[in-house]
Amino acid sequence: MKVYLAPLEGITGWICRNAIKECFGGFDKYFVPFIKPNQKGHFSSREKKDVMPEHNIGMYTVPQILTNNVEDFLRTAEKLREYGYEEVNLNLGCPSRTVVTKGRGAGFLADPDRLDAFLDAVFSQCRLRISVKTRLGMENAEEFAELLEIYNKYPMEELIIHPRVQKDFYKNTPNLEAFAAAFENSRNPVCYNGDIFSVEDYQRFRERFPAAECIMTGRGVLADPALGRELKGGGRAEKEELRRYHDLLYAGYCEEMSGDRTILYKMKEMWSYMAPMFTNYKKYAKKIKKCEKCAAYEEVAEELFEKEELAGAGLQE
Repeated sequence: MKVYLAPLEGITGWICRNAIKECFGGFDKYFVPFIKPNQKGHFSSREKKDVMPEHNIGMYTVPQILTNNVEDFLRTAEKLREYGYEEVNLNLGCPSRTVVTKGRGAGFLADPDRLDAFLDAVFSQCRLRISVKTRLGMENAEEFAELLEIYNKYPMEELIIHPRVQKDFYKNTPNLEAFAAAFENSRNPVCYNGDIFSVEDYQRFRERFPAAECIMTGRGVLADPALGRELKGGGRAEKEELRRYHDLLYAGYCEEMSGDRTILYKMKEMWSYMAPMFTNYKKYAKKIKKCEKCAAYEEVAEELFEKEELAGAGLQE
């Protein structure tokens, strides 16, 4: 089974990806949170740092592009080819209203004819391999039958399916019936994405889909950074590994970002997922949430790692 790290905007940037790889590993591909082409054709500072080859050493990295414009997609893909990339991913899954209202991400699924024309153009002209990450549609899963007919026209590297519709966001449960139909009828290799938070979740998926060869997980890795390794049959995270992971993240953010508030936002986000891995985590989570200065945060984090042990279970969503 191949295991991929999902692209989570604002979270799985290069600092996070490198920390996960160095401390735990377990992933066959690391997807870069979406690049949003602009009118000038330049990468933003964040986007450039995310795709720089020196920030992705030793990992197979796939940048994701968020656009509904053929020229923007092709121009961005060509720039990435110059960086040495061999594959890009098209984002047709982002459910954010600010994205959807512009007809991008999952919003592109509302216009199948335009999407078909877009795919025809990029697959005929792009010099990189293209994978697609998609939802089932905007309103209901029945929309996916027409979308799959379109996807089947094009030689995708793989079709990554998150079996929810846009209006679900991340609520409800993935529609495994719809995924089963897509898995059976897709002419392209299929990767499953959705609610793999533990080895038990993975095993249940494997029991239902024994022929599946690829899964993608994101939020589960935030709650348990060793999840990729565990899904490959490796060991669970040890406290010393989590401390090293934390220290790499914190040092990376301190070096790249300015201002205690910005740095602490990133660390508070990390702990909002990972804290339940520890005993008596609630009191530390409250203290961390109240921290306004890095010096105060460092004292709380030090106390947590010194006094608490692993609780034996990560966050279940």
